[in-house]
Amino acid sequence: MQSSHLFVEAALIGLAIAAPVGPVGLLCIERTLRQGAATGFVTGLGAATADAIYAAIGAAGLGTLIALLTRLATPLALAGCVLLLYLGITTLRRDAASHAARTASVHSLPRAYSSALALTLTNPMTILSFIAIFAGLAGARTPSLADSVLMVVGVFAGSALWWLLLAYGGGRLLSRLGARGQLMVDKACGVLLIGFALLLAWRALAG
Repeated sequence: MQSSHLFVEAALIGLAIAAPVGPVGLLCIERTLRQGAATGFVTGLGAATADAIYAAIGAAGLGTLIALLTRLATPLALAGCVLLLYLGITTLRRDAASHAARTASVHSLPRAYSSALALTLTNPMTILSFIAIFAGLAGARTPSLADSVLMVVGVFAGSALWWLLLAYGGGRLLSRLGARGQLMVDKACGVLLIGFALLLAWRALAG
């Protein structure tokens, strides 16, 4: 497969996996409203990094690590649920004054990145998705190191592109809602984050 085609396919995979609205998407929207597009984008980059890590595992076909992650799927999912619950409650408890302040410090960027990274890494469906997708993308042959690197970079690029569009494009649209509308969106994100936490916990325990 030509390198350019492989990169484009991997980028489309990264874009497709990042695009559906989920917990990290809600965090990106909420942080964009509260602290600006840069913080929202950095949140997305945390998720894109996790996607790239799991893409690397899938591309390398690390059977032992894949088996370990599969066995740890339930504990990882529950850890992610706890983090989601904390983020949702924190969002709901934020008052109008702190929301209106829209303060983004240098220290908030690492927190935004690391929380999204942890949240995505604790999603067991991410690794399973990449294992299946990369098996089909590589075909019957074992991908070379160069092809594997190209696929991982492509996944990161596609995922990062989505978060850039969401943070800067979606942020501009949401900014037209006004202070009251933005606060309502903020609270809705908090409720949905808690809902995702409970749903994912139920799935983890039921599965």
